[in-house]
Amino acid sequence: MTETMALSGHCRTNPKEPASVQNSFPDVVELNVGGQVYYTRHSTLVGTPNSLLGKLFSSKKDASNDLARDPKGRYFIDRDGFLFRYVLDYLRDKQVVLPDHFPEKGRLRKEAEYFQLPDLVKLLTPEDIKQSPDDFCHSDNEDGSQGSDHRQCPPPSLVPADRKSGFITVGYRGSCTMGRESQTDAKFRRVPRILICGRVALAKEVFGETLNESRDPDRTPERYTSRFYLKFKHLERSFDMLSECGFQMVACNSSVTASLVNQHTEDKIWSSYTEYVFYRK
Repeated sequence: MTETMALSGHCRTNPKEPASVQNSFPDVVELNVGGQVYYTRHSTLVGTPNSLLGKLFSSKKDASNDLARDPKGRYFIDRDGFLFRYVLDYLRDKQVVLPDHFPEKGRLRKEAEYFQLPDLVKLLTPEDIKQSPDDFCHSDNEDGSQGSDHRQCPPPSLVPADRKSGFITVGYRGSCTMGRESQTDAKFRRVPRILICGRVALAKEVFGETLNESRDPDRTPERYTSRFYLKFKHLERSFDMLSECGFQMVACNSSVTASLVNQHTEDKIWSSYTEYVFYRK
């Protein structure tokens, strides 16, 4: 999908417009949304009066009292600049067209809620796929009982020829406490977290809303990260999602370390870290 910033309509004002309708906003408004610059008609911003933008840019308001300005005098809105293009598309056409296999629908829905656009929220929330935030906060047993992951990736026969190649690394740490007497006394701890490293766009394509970005937020799609992790605990599930998106495992490595529990016993805590490297041509 070609990403362009849109200039909607003409820049010319109507000289015959009554003075009572004139306001402090120009006909064409320049916005800085999270560092991304947009141009749009003032009428577009107020076309949905009950929305947040409709209220902020109302002709009854004094712009200087409600909106911050960046150093170049543009109206500044502290939200996700990349997702705002879809909000602006909706304000223009009252509909939104997303790219195929769009992985950020949940985040876009949050933006729609922030800008007080309930109809856009409905468009982004299909009736058959409504999940609460607690859906990802369950034990390993509950996680294993789920029947599907709502895959983002199409079958191999339908993938586009220009699909991006790249690497994704899946890592996890595990540990167990083992006594001297017998290995049967080992007490294993659950895998605390599955880490995801690689290009942000690829990670979001594969894992979608099961990807937790809280440790490294606001990364642009072409940047790399080593701090994302998954909201579920089963490695097999992550492998399935990678496989269905055309990735194959090309390497793996593991390290193990041991430390004494305390100075009075010979019990040790064994910790392991394993990485699996996946690649898609």
